[in-house]
Amino acid sequence: MSEPDELYTVRAQYWLGHYALSLDEARQAARRPMPPHLKSEREELVLRAQLALGNYDKVIADGSGVDKPLSMQALALHAMYLSSSLEARPSVVDNLKALMSNPEAASNTSAQLTACHIYLQANLLREALQCVHHGLTMEHLAMCVQIYIKIDRLDLANESFNLLKQADEDSILAQLAAAYLAIAKGSSTSGDAVHIFGGLSEQYGPSIMLLNCMAVANMVAGKYEAAEGNLKEALSEEFGGMNDADALVNIVVCGQHTGKKPADLDPYLNALKAGHADHPFVQGLVQVESAFERESSKYVS
Repeated sequence: MSEPDELYTVRAQYWLGHYALSLDEARQAARRPMPPHLKSEREELVLRAQLALGNYDKVIADGSGVDKPLSMQALALHAMYLSSSLEARPSVVDNLKALMSNPEAASNTSAQLTACHIYLQANLLREALQCVHHGLTMEHLAMCVQIYIKIDRLDLANESFNLLKQADEDSILAQLAAAYLAIAKGSSTSGDAVHIFGGLSEQYGPSIMLLNCMAVANMVAGKYEAAEGNLKEALSEEFGGMNDADALVNIVVCGQHTGKKPADLDPYLNALKAGHADHPFVQGLVQVESAFERESSKYVS
């Protein structure tokens, strides 16, 4: 791994879900002189943090235009995708494919990473993997681990993880990948993931991302009370979890396992449906509810 640089903390906070802190660090870094390549990366990290905070208009305004670097244009397309209706999203993906056909894209690892994220959200797993499968950067390798887990290829996920460890075993990305793999392998190793997420939370402070991950690890381990504690913290006003789809889905799933009454879970389900109608969980739920209504209507006299 390269020597520590001006953007180390910016990256670390971003990877751990501390997006506002990452933005603050990036703004402070802007006051210090840095090489051109780090200055460009700082500008990209600012947009990535803005994107994660849901400031889509800001990302579109700052990243759009043929005069902007390819990586910034890709981030603008990501913001367009997330802010578009379900019907409009395929056209954004088409624009992304056109952008990535640019010869410059073959060597632009940042644009490749953003394209991977968009393809994943569009459930285009093959296209997502094609963007990062060469493992040109540590973030590419980390995404490979996640994609291989998603398609149940833990053998390939382990291969990518080993390459990540070779690059820097103690890096945050390697620690996160180790935790994701521990969860994917089941209850016998999910305790390792709880330990990793707990250690990162102690060192850098908890984030809604880390709390969600720890809750999932605890649920896989069968520790539903511990998971519920993680999720109640995530859903608190401090973290704004009532606006976070993952936290809402997780608390509903956890509640099912702990025998919560429907009335206890309805506020979370209503928040999900109101604020995240395009989420796969919500779409699946609505589909099942509609099917039940259709069938039950046949028996109404």
